[in-house]
Amino acid sequence: MPVRSYFVDDSGKLQSDLSRNDLSRALLSGKGLLWVDLCETTEDDGRLLADVFKFHRLAIEDCVETQLHPPKIDDFDDHVFIIVHGINHVSGSTEVVETAELALFIGSNYVVTNHNSPLYSVEEVRLQVETSTRPMRRGPDYLAYWIIDALVDNILPTIDRMSEVADVVEEEALSSSHPATLQAIQRLKRSVRRIHRTLVPQRELLSRLSRGEFPLIRRETLVYFRDIYDQIVRIEDLNLSNRESADNAVTTYLSAVATRQNETMKVLAVVGAIFLPLTLLAGVYGMNFDYMPELHWRYSYFIVVGFMLMVIAGALVLFWKRGWFKPRPFPHQLTRAFAVEREKLRGYAAHSGRRSNRG
Repeated sequence: MPVRSYFVDDSGKLQSDLSRNDLSRALLSGKGLLWVDLCETTEDDGRLLADVFKFHRLAIEDCVETQLHPPKIDDFDDHVFIIVHGINHVSGSTEVVETAELALFIGSNYVVTNHNSPLYSVEEVRLQVETSTRPMRRGPDYLAYWIIDALVDNILPTIDRMSEVADVVEEEALSSSHPATLQAIQRLKRSVRRIHRTLVPQRELLSRLSRGEFPLIRRETLVYFRDIYDQIVRIEDLNLSNRESADNAVTTYLSAVATRQNETMKVLAVVGAIFLPLTLLAGVYGMNFDYMPELHWRYSYFIVVGFMLMVIAGALVLFWKRGWFKPRPFPHQLTRAFAVEREKLRGYAAHSGRRSNRG
């Protein structure tokens, strides 16, 4: 995709869609603030990062590669390289939650963002820059705060949706032993693990940003990163609660299956008790003795067969009433389990071409 770029000079004037030469001039001037956003990074974009910004080769490789990297932060003296994760809301998959990677280079007068999938959070900040330039008025660290804050805020709707799914699967596990319920529980557990693997290193990363370890992060900006850290801790607690709910749902499901099996064995025992006298009757009259009671009755065969058919029909009616022959419905609440209402996401209005009212 084309490189999107914004430059706010000392007078507050905004320029956008800068050429490569303009990027070099804005960078070398040391004044104002430059923001370059790369989406679906190509090898040519990698050369732009190397030729214009002189970034380290390993950091550029992390940007060009499509595979996800764990959250981390590297200090290169003249700039800081950060990888953070959010939720991939545009992947199209709602079976298991997927994460998306966002890389940031924070320098003295620039911020470069890189992501290999569209992010609503970046669209949110872009809209604010185009309408008021507010995120770019107070330096590169403040712009980075805006971007990371929007990314983390968009995790919470997915966590809330996972909590709703956890409640549904617990109820379904208690009321039925439908195989789809167990599958939904496993998908929930996988989603929880994915988010947990992201949140733990990301929490430590934001803790370092909020402690003032890096000279490029000014003291007056530390409080904003501390706010994101608090949000991450809250999200992690909610995610752990979802994990406990999933574990409880598994236990409940297995208990429900065991209870259902006990009921099945009890019904089978009753059925066996019903058919035992029929078996005895058939066995007795299957013997070839000449002198047996009722052996020469005219309608004895039809009476015995009719009685057997009545017993079988009664058993079938009993099974039908108990729901043995009825397919258990799929729990509709688990369809598109982790789909989030897009209107709850920061930046969705900007991505879909509608204007946001957020100031």
